[in-house]
Parts: sequence; C-alpha cells; structure tokens
Amino acid sequence: MQSRNPMTEFFDTHAHLDFPDYAEDLEAVVERATAAGITRIVTIGTTLEGSARAVAIAERFPSVFAAVGVHPGHMDESPEEIRPVLRELARHPKVVAIGETGLDFFRRPGEPEPEPIADAANRRKQASLFQQQLEVAAELGLNVIIHTRDSFSPTMDVFRPYADRMRGVFHCWVGSVPELREVESLGSLASFTGIATFKNGVNVREAAAAVTGGHFMLETDCPFLAPVPFRGKRCEPAYVAQIAAAIAEARGLSLEALSAETCATARRFFPKMG
Repeated sequence: MQSRNPMTEFFDTHAHLDFPDYAEDLEAVVERATAAGITRIVTIGTTLEGSARAVAIAERFPSVFAAVGVHPGHMDESPEEIRPVLRELARHPKVVAIGETGLDFFRRPGEPEPEPIADAANRRKQASLFQQQLEVAAELGLNVIIHTRDSFSPTMDVFRPYADRMRGVFHCWVGSVPELREVESLGSLASFTGIATFKNGVNVREAAAAVTGGHFMLETDCPFLAPVPFRGKRCEPAYVAQIAAAIAEARGLSLEALSAETCATARRFFPKMG
C-alpha cells in the first residue's frame, strides 16, 4: 500500500464519537485524526439522545460535524413519532445530514426466530421511522445516511420515492456491483470502511474498483471495523488513512487523486460542511 503524503487530506464521513468508547479521550482522538490529515469528521446519531450528543460534540470541535437520526437497531426504544424532535435537532448549523437511518433485517446466529406477527410489526415500525426521517430530510434540504443490512430491496423501495429530493449515502458498503449501479442510478453514493483492508473483503475491494467516480466516500464507522493493522482494536477517525490506501490501490489512483475526488464528493454531499 502507498504511504500517505502528510499534506493529503481525507474526511471521515461516518463516525460515532458519542459512543462511550470515546468518553475518556475524545479530545485526543480528534487530535490524532487531525495529525493524520483527517480534516473533517461527521459524527452520526443512532438515537434521538445520541443525536443530541453528536450535535454537542460538533459544537466542541471545529473539524467535527453531526448527522441526526434513529438507527433501525434502536427501533424498539424509539417513540413512534420522531419528526418534531428530529426536525429541531436538524436545524442546528453544524448538522449536515439526516441519519443514520434505514432498515436492518439481520439476525445474529443463535437468535430465536421471532413470531411472524411480531416480526411484521418490527419491520413496519422500521419502515415508518425510516420514512419519517426521509420526510424531514426532504423538508430541510438535507441528504441522508442510509443503513441497510439483509434488506437492500426493501430499503430501496422506501427510499426511491424520495430520491428526486435528496441523495443517500449507503454507508459501510458490502453489496454487489449490480446493487451499486442501482444506487448510482438514483444519484446516490456508497461509502467504504476498513473492511476494504480485510483479507476477506474482496467483494468490497471489487465494489471500490467498480464504483463510478463522484459516487463514493470514505468512512471508519468507528468504533467498529478498525482496518488492518488495527483490526480487533477500537477504531477511530485517524484510521481513514489506512482505508484510503486500500481504496487508492483498488482503483489504481494516487492518494492525492483519491483525496481530491473523495473530499470534493463529500463537500457536495454535505454542503453545510464547507
């Protein structure tokens, strides 16, 4: 992999700095990111409470911006109606997107199969919360950060009617190239994580090589998915440097060219970020 020019900047477009993993050393985490050339970080809400924390963190650090939303994994504890609170949070000047929102139909090995009625109710509420967040995004002129797991087609079914009013970034991309083309056809984006550095991340590297220029960004999804050589440790925004090296290699680009392309893409997707 290529070494990084210290003057080459990158953005971490998806971090979770409000998580307790960073409670003790958040300032040092942001400082390490800056030292690694990561000049912008978007910290992402996964609950209404977490979204408020993300906004507070963005207020503390000039390089940090926020997205506000409710992750489908937090559907059970979320109220049925989230639009008024979300709308208020999203009006903050450092909020650059709505999310993380979407659908998640994944079940971990060993988990019992839910009762069909309960499962249907779960999926209906996920779809309702996703749709509410898309409505707020359309109203406020913001783009959306989309989570989809074992649910690509249903996610697209909910998103597609809104795609003429906003763009989505399908974060932590692990899908197929045909799915990638479907996302691109709506003017939307994929985002690549440290999985691109994993030995078993061949499909992600293939997608990174195939994605159309201007339709992808870089992210850590920290504290998860630390790239090689940090795999298994807490991830942090500074590690975008390792992800960038893997994506540049997959696309046959210099780091400078990848920096220019991905930062320009992120500025277009998050116009409030500047």
